[in-house]
Amino acid sequence: MITVDVHAHVLLPEIEQAVAGQPGLAAHRELDARRNGPDALAVSGAMIGARIGLLTRAADRLAAMDEAGVDVQIVSPSPSHYHYWAGPELAADVCRLAAEGVAAHVAQAPDRLYGLGLAPLQHPSLLPGALDDALALGLKGVEISSHAPGRELSDPAYEPFWAHAAATGAVIFLHPFGCTLDERLDRFYLSNLVGQPVENAVALSHLIFAGVLDRHPGLRLLAAHGGGYLPYHLGRADHGWRVRPDARTCAREPSSYLRELHFDSLTHDPAALRELVRVAGPERVLLGSDFPFDMGDPDPLAALRAAGLADTSIRGGNAVRLFDLKDPS
Repeated sequence: MITVDVHAHVLLPEIEQAVAGQPGLAAHRELDARRNGPDALAVSGAMIGARIGLLTRAADRLAAMDEAGVDVQIVSPSPSHYHYWAGPELAADVCRLAAEGVAAHVAQAPDRLYGLGLAPLQHPSLLPGALDDALALGLKGVEISSHAPGRELSDPAYEPFWAHAAATGAVIFLHPFGCTLDERLDRFYLSNLVGQPVENAVALSHLIFAGVLDRHPGLRLLAAHGGGYLPYHLGRADHGWRVRPDARTCAREPSSYLRELHFDSLTHDPAALRELVRVAGPERVLLGSDFPFDMGDPDPLAALRAAGLADTSIRGGNAVRLFDLKDPS
């Protein structure tokens, strides 16, 4: 059975070179530092330094995949490359460099590596073009965060992007970066431990309640981190939809839309993973490790085995279908 990891990252130094010294970068870094706190930044810097080969060199990546029993990876840019503070011209350059950098990285092992580009959420009019550029380079879609400054994913300005993504069959990988709870999460690495699951839940809730999935039923959206907190507290959303007219803004109970989304398996808990499979359906969950970061899982197959799911389509078949992959065997 083919094993496909849909959640793996690459660092692209050329993007950071492009934004260096640009107006807005210093304020962005100051906000990031305030949200995470000094202890988290220090630990993260050392962690990334120790993994730089895995993040940049295809040979190191492939060796680690072999050790973990992974046949194929879907490689996306590190979310630190989003740079949603950038103006239109710089944002277009960032997305171009991301698409070109990922395409060059995965081209070193085209039978085992596939890629995703980036899309500038802060500039809705640029989104369809960025997606087209990524697809033209052979990538499978684009990665986005849970929001852009001043815009939730329910913003009507994104409608042309959702429509274009659905029409092209591209995969949109929803991967949060940064949480607007700010200094409330600036200790104990809560900015990630709590912030990322919150952002997933908020972003997916906006898409569901705003009717985005009603209007674009063909949208191929893959949520990182098992969808965050949303799949495990659906009863409250359904109850609110039933009793609150201001929440009855989608066609069906919110829980029903989980079977129209896709989720990676990165829950860090066998019971949580089994619950995700129960509410979303076994065909909607895909193996994901967050390679090679410390918040990821270096042995994602062990997580499937612990949940009793190692011999299911979650291991790879669902990813082959979603991303239209070739079997490397």
